Amino acid sequence: MSQSPRLPEKKSSKDPSQTTRQPLSAPMVLIATALDTTWRAFLPTLGGTFAGIGLDAWLGIAPFGVIGCLIIGTVLSVILIARQLINVRKPLR
Repeated sequence: MSQSPRLPEKKSSKDPSQTTRQPLSAPMVLIATALDTTWRAFLPTLGGTFAGIGLDAWLGIAPFGVIGCLIIGTVLSVILIARQLINVRKPLR
């Protein structure tokens, strides 16, 4: 899983072993966080839907495969977004 991009690391020109952090502008942080949230919301839900369609066709259990996989995908999306919010709220060190 990727983490929300908050501050990119850049190598210091004086000592290559130390890194300095250059702050991103507020609009860039918002855009990056929105894009990060978008894949977390849609990928598991759409993946669950298509997996359910495949299960229904393969096992002949329509519509239970789609319903079950859609619920699992939605729950996974909620968990991923909740973890992202926890990471965003952590103080910077």
